[in-house]
This record gives sequence, C-alpha cells and structure tokens, in this order.
Amino acid sequence: MRVLIALSITLIFSSQINSQQMYSKKEPFAHTYSIVARDTITGEMGVAVQSHWFSVGSLVTWGKAGVGVVATQSFINPSFGPRGLSLLETGLSPKLAVKTLLELDEGRDVRQLAILDVYGNVEAFTGKNCIDAAGHIIGDNFSVQANLMDKNTVWQAMAEAFKNTKGSLAERMLVAMEAAQKEGGDIRGKQSAAILVVKAKSTGNSWEDKVVDLRVEDNENPLQEMRRLLTIHKAYEFMNKGDLAVEVGDNALAKQHYMNAQKLNPNNLEMKYWYAITLANNGELNEAKIILKEIFKQNSNWKELTPRLIKPGLLTISKKELQDILKL
Repeated sequence: MRVLIALSITLIFSSQINSQQMYSKKEPFAHTYSIVARDTITGEMGVAVQSHWFSVGSLVTWGKAGVGVVATQSFINPSFGPRGLSLLETGLSPKLAVKTLLELDEGRDVRQLAILDVYGNVEAFTGKNCIDAAGHIIGDNFSVQANLMDKNTVWQAMAEAFKNTKGSLAERMLVAMEAAQKEGGDIRGKQSAAILVVKAKSTGNSWEDKVVDLRVEDNENPLQEMRRLLTIHKAYEFMNKGDLAVEVGDNALAKQHYMNAQKLNPNNLEMKYWYAITLANNGELNEAKIILKEIFKQNSNWKELTPRLIKPGLLTISKKELQDILKL
C-alpha cells in the first residue's frame, strides 16, 4: 500500500512540477481570511474566503465530494488546490499532504494553506514571511487562517463564531467571515468572496456533488452580497424541492416548499407564480387567482406562459378554469 501511495505521489508531482512551484513575484495575491470546515452531522465539507482581490474564489477555494477541501492563499500557489485533493485521494492525511506540497515549493515562506479531509482531519500552515497580521487556528473539524489583517485577533474571532453558530455549514462559515470583518478584516478592505460546500460522498456526478457554490467577484461589500445570495440559494432549494414534489404528484408538499421559498425571497414573481399554480392544481382556485391577478398585472408574460403548462402536465385544471384565469 505504501509503495502504491508513493508511486501515486510521484506521478502527481512529476506531471505538475512547473513554474508554480518556483516562487515568483508574478504569482497572484490573495491576502485574505478563509475557513475550511466539516459538518459533523451531514459530513459535508466546505471552504469559504473573503479578500480585497478580484474573484478570490477562482484561486483560493477547492473541494471534491468524498475527498476534502483546500484553501490556498497569501502569495497563492494555485496548484496546491488540485494537487492537495489528489494527495488526499491517494490516502495521505491532510498533515502529510501539506508537508508534501510545501517541501517542493520554494515560495513556502509566503504561503498560507489549509487542507481538510472527509473524516474532519485538518492541517494548516502559515509561512514565516506572510504579511502581518497572519496566523491560523486548527479546531475540531475546522481551521481558520488569515494574513494581511488589520488585527491579530481576526482568526480567533472567526474560530469562536464558527464554534458558537448553529445552522448549515455554509451559514456557519459565513458567520465566521462576518466575525472576521467585524474584527477589522483585511487591512486593505473588501472586494470578493466565495463559499463552496461539497457532499460527504460523491454521487458520481460532479454537478450533483456541490451543495453550495457561490461567488461574489467584485463588490463594495462582498459579505453583505454573499448573505443575500445565500438566502436566495436557500429559497431556490425549497423551489427545487417543490418541483420534485410536483413531479411525483404531491401538490400538498409542493405547496409547503413553495411557501417556504417565498418567505425567504418575497419579491420574486416566479416563486409566487409557481406557488399559485400549485394552489390551482390543489383545487384552491380562488386563492390562486388572487395571486395570479397581481402577477399578471406586474408582468403579462406570466399570463402568456400559463396555458403552455397544460401540455407537459404542470397545470391540471379544466378548460373553463383555465379561461377564467386568462380573463384576469
């Protein structure tokens, strides 16, 4: 087994040894704060980041269902992301994966790196030449790390916020980042943020393995925008559940999910529309008509769409009932 792991490591690095392992001033910056974490109930793993740098999520956050997550920052070596995940897949622990990556990297003194695996094992590293304030804390199923911070208390604030917050993994990581910002955050300010959450077990389909994958690429207040996006994401999760309930003919359950979606995103016409359609399918036509009338008033395209739902079976009412709706 050890021979196979050693051979796998050799293949990983022999195919990817390039200029990224040589320290260069041209390497991208991502002086930032981040968190890698695992939900001990669901087994989901996540990584979240905020920085005063454009599109920070495209470089810092990496994850693979059933494997683990990686945050690579400071003077970034982007290859740490995919290579770190590959090392976990060969059977290495996060501690050995971090050690292996840094041994071959001439820029190790300015790197900051955190790796967490599917079992919740985690390892982090802060190079001695990372710009102050810089540091990290490894906790139970998580690690927080930061550099170029306004204060050296930022990562401690993140750790405490994560430990003391309940909710989904994405929610807890966002609260940790909000705590970092409240503590002073990046000394340069704010610009972009990202949250990635992957499943504990891979489905075999990469498009189904990501629970949350949100990015704010350029914004004056990226965490505020991320909060808005995560709320909308939750609303659409309810919408998706509602759609699945419709597919199996459970309109009562669909109604419940669509109502929950509306509570989170009350000004979204589409959410109101599908809720009204579900009411109509449930025989609650009068209530449906009240909602549809208001929707049609704001956007007549929804009225034009309505009769088109008959053919695929998404609207199961009589011709007379349909005409009554179209007269609204």
